[in-house]
Amino acid sequence: MPARGELADTIIRVKPAVVAVGTQQATRAPQHVFQGTGFVVGDGRQVVTNAHVLPRNPDPAQPERLVVLAQVDGRPRVLPARVERIDIAHDLALLTLDGPPLPSLPLGDASRVREGMEVAFTGFPLGMALGLVPVTHRGIVSAITPVASRAGGARDLSPQAIERLRQPFFVFQLDATAYPGNSGSPLFDPRTGEVLGVLNSVLVKKSKEAALSDPSGISYVIPVNFVRDLLAGAARP
Repeated sequence: MPARGELADTIIRVKPAVVAVGTQQATRAPQHVFQGTGFVVGDGRQVVTNAHVLPRNPDPAQPERLVVLAQVDGRPRVLPARVERIDIAHDLALLTLDGPPLPSLPLGDASRVREGMEVAFTGFPLGMALGLVPVTHRGIVSAITPVASRAGGARDLSPQAIERLRQPFFVFQLDATAYPGNSGSPLFDPRTGEVLGVLNSVLVKKSKEAALSDPSGISYVIPVNFVRDLLAGAARP
């Protein structure tokens, strides 16, 4: 287990690269709504997040634009973003930012992740409910399991779920408590800050509204090798 001092030093390096992902609509109150988390990679203008965090079925009469909330020179700033690439099969998306380059996170090696390994993740639980500053949680990898095993019955068999049943891949299951806004958060090595995966889903017992008082304590992570594929342009349509 890493010393608390080591994790504290790592968090200082990780937080500037973590952003909130949402939309802006001029006629809405509030104008900005943030649904999930992302993290900066590459040249400082690329952001990785979950595909399901992105807005769906936009209303042409009420145009929204994709934005991220980032810390720029120590102050929160909303930056326009656009979708560069999407990997539906692994629920990942790559965004490009309009603005100055931000600190980025290094990508680690998913093959060295083992059950029982100490990990941490930083993001925006429940969107902006807890403020403008990203929050860090820690835990262990409790299992490495095929994603197809998550289907609970016929009602869960969406086209994407059927595709995963045909081509299952392994994800990391954590014992750490996460919340809906953590979708897209980077899972990282507490010692080095290297990204090991992307928080993808939280098992909430009742509803999103009940998550704060009744979290399940179980979450899933997409391994970082799929992020590498996304950056290389190997995303699936």
